[in-house]
Amino acid sequence: MSFEKCLLAAQGYLELDMPVDALAELDSMPPEGRDIESALQLRLFITMKSHKWDDSIRICDRLRELYPQAVSGYIHGAFCLHERGRTDSALDLLLSGPPSLAEEATYFYNLACYSAVLGNLEGALDYVKRSFALDDKFRDIAKLDPDLIELRGQL
Repeated sequence: MSFEKCLLAAQGYLELDMPVDALAELDSMPPEGRDIESALQLRLFITMKSHKWDDSIRICDRLRELYPQAVSGYIHGAFCLHERGRTDSALDLLLSGPPSLAEEATYFYNLACYSAVLGNLEGALDYVKRSFALDDKFRDIAKLDPDLIELRGQL
């Protein structure tokens, strides 16, 4: 099957909440298509949805290796590290990313979460405010986020 057909089939299976079938479609893809950014990203979304954090981390490593300017390998990689309890590594990974991350509200929001978990509440407050300035939807998300519980009165 062609790259495009495999990708479309995998997306369909993911939308139907059939991650095993979605991954099988990606695995049936011609080898030369497996490292294309869109295929890697879809594989990442499937593994993240399935809470396969270690697999997701490996995919993010590959994304950063092949597409170092793409933000998803950093943002999602850091999230997966945080989910594995490696919040200090998550923070370091985000801070090591390309300058284009500074245009992403999610980047600042995640920096806020990781900083708060690590006890840097002042830095966390600055980061979360920067995320609000870029995308106001994070204001509502922050009110319920357990990582930001220590900042609730200041949001």
